[in-house]
Amino acid sequence: MKKWYVAVGVGLAALVVLVVVGVSNIGPIIKQAVNSKGPEITGTDLRVGDVDIALLTGRASLKDFFLGNPKGFDSPYAVSVKAIKVDLNEKSLTRDTVIVDRIEVVAPHIIFEKSRKGDNFKSLLRNVQRSVGSGTESQGQSSSQSGKKLVVKEFILREGKVNLAIQGLKGKEISATLPEIRLQNIGQQQGGVTPAQAAKEIFAALYGQMTSTDMTAALKSSLSDLSVDVPDVAGELDAAKKQTTQGIEDAKKSFKDLLGK
Repeated sequence: MKKWYVAVGVGLAALVVLVVVGVSNIGPIIKQAVNSKGPEITGTDLRVGDVDIALLTGRASLKDFFLGNPKGFDSPYAVSVKAIKVDLNEKSLTRDTVIVDRIEVVAPHIIFEKSRKGDNFKSLLRNVQRSVGSGTESQGQSSSQSGKKLVVKEFILREGKVNLAIQGLKGKEISATLPEIRLQNIGQQQGGVTPAQAAKEIFAALYGQMTSTDMTAALKSSLSDLSVDVPDVAGELDAAKKQTTQGIEDAKKSFKDLLGK
């Protein structure tokens, strides 16, 4: 009888070890997937620094998320986030459709760069739409991975800060708080969507919020509040003040022209 208890105990211990090892390996797999497949979807630099997994809750934390800009834009990045929280349904990881219970993006720093030729987020959305149409997110995957789809039950982006980047500001900051974005059941109706299709829905919602009437008004208000703080003394400083003032006025006019208002 005692041997039987020992055998059961050893078997349970081995099972626990296998589960822990299996779950702990999810982090590197997610990181590799994001860093290798993300750029194929956005057409830009996209990466996470690390992925932490909470074994008991199935929550993943994607640390130091970075989304670069498309070609032709000068800002250092489009989106930077310290951490993105992801609640996974662990049982679905081995299935064709992976269930993500919740994605929460908290306090992202967003740079919205506008120029005469367009803006960086419109270009990003165009890249994502192109990847959906071409199916590039599945190229290079093994046959066991190519059929993987996603259902995201809830996506939340909150406490975001948007900085507007346009020429002529000379270090001045135009910023506004992005209203909360909340999406539900991404891919549910279709029985799962590809990562690119999920990204397209998220980017479309983000772009819609960034270009909304409320956000436009908030950014305009921030632009109107800009002031020039250059000492009014003789010679070169006076010339510098005039140059800075003109730069801000040009930026205001440029912004109004871009918005068509």
